[in-house]
Amino acid sequence: MESELKILSPKPIELQPEPVISVGDGRPLLKPEPNIALPHVLSTEELEKKYAAFVRHDVYGTMGVGELPWTEKILLALGLVLLVPLRVVAGMAILVIYYVICRVCTTFLAPNREDGQEDYAHMGGWRRAVIMQSGRFLTRSMLFVFGFYRIRERTTGNQVDGQLNHEKVTRDQKDEFERPGAIVSNHVSYIDILFHMSSSFPSFVAKRSVAKLPLVGLISKCLGCVYVQREMKSSDFKGVSGVVNERIWEAHQNESAPKFMLFPEGTTTNGGYILPFKSGAFLAKAPLLPVILRYPYQRLSPAWDSISGVRHLIYLLCQFVNYIEVVQLPVYHPSEQEKEDPKLYAENVRKLMAHEGNLSLSDISLAEKRVYHAALNGLFCQQ
Repeated sequence: MESELKILSPKPIELQPEPVISVGDGRPLLKPEPNIALPHVLSTEELEKKYAAFVRHDVYGTMGVGELPWTEKILLALGLVLLVPLRVVAGMAILVIYYVICRVCTTFLAPNREDGQEDYAHMGGWRRAVIMQSGRFLTRSMLFVFGFYRIRERTTGNQVDGQLNHEKVTRDQKDEFERPGAIVSNHVSYIDILFHMSSSFPSFVAKRSVAKLPLVGLISKCLGCVYVQREMKSSDFKGVSGVVNERIWEAHQNESAPKFMLFPEGTTTNGGYILPFKSGAFLAKAPLLPVILRYPYQRLSPAWDSISGVRHLIYLLCQFVNYIEVVQLPVYHPSEQEKEDPKLYAENVRKLMAHEGNLSLSDISLAEKRVYHAALNGLFCQQ
């Protein structure tokens, strides 16, 4: 396999745990982490093998700064001139329109406040209907603006009633049993969020800073996002976990309650792998709906793995056509053993998704991704 890091020096590089230095667009892949332990000597081949889940394989190369053929340069120039201005204007218009809708629907309405969280997810009546239906339509329109003109979706398998233990149940009881409390998805790109909003309009876990962003902040509150301060590991994390699991159980029992969307890997991959799941999402013991996202590509991979956000967004807007394939698995009902062991529950769902989505299992996580990004920055800084 031709090295995706061919633009880098083929010789082993000694890496020092220095602060990350910006490249290209002036933004680092990740903020410097004070406690990252970098390996002393790594060749490009060793990097690719060890961190395979984060290696880019598209024509733009590692970090999106590979040497492009002339045909690709021409297509990129055409996209910058013809597509980017139109798509930026259209995308901003959609965002503003939805913000206005959310502002109108929440006027004179007090948000729900619980454990430091603030949201409008539990509003009812016409407000909730307008926010949901317009949100689904507008996010699908946003995907269209990004070049995702067609989304291929398929469902595998049938609902299995074996978990009912052959007990005689009423229709209402059976509906409640089959209703998932959360959607569990692999995480490949920020595009994942737009797709799930257009499909089922669930709530998400988001950084606390998102709630303060212009336009997006109010929209996230209408989605019912649960905010977490990722840099802090105190009682706050436990509180957020408790809120999430309460919301999952509520969605399982109450059809009108918003479903919760979970990316249990905790970070994005290049789309060919599935990382270990965090067990916190499985503590609610409720049935889950596994969904697998894939992004077939020829030129640019929509995966947000080892490339800066600004550079990736520009390239994506320059792409004439993008593709999404969605595989929805049957609702997964945990066994009694899985209910008592969230780690087992998480691992079994992960293995099922890997098998059905033809994904490779990987045992690395966000910590290794940070090391990989630091290694790439170190390699590029020595060019």
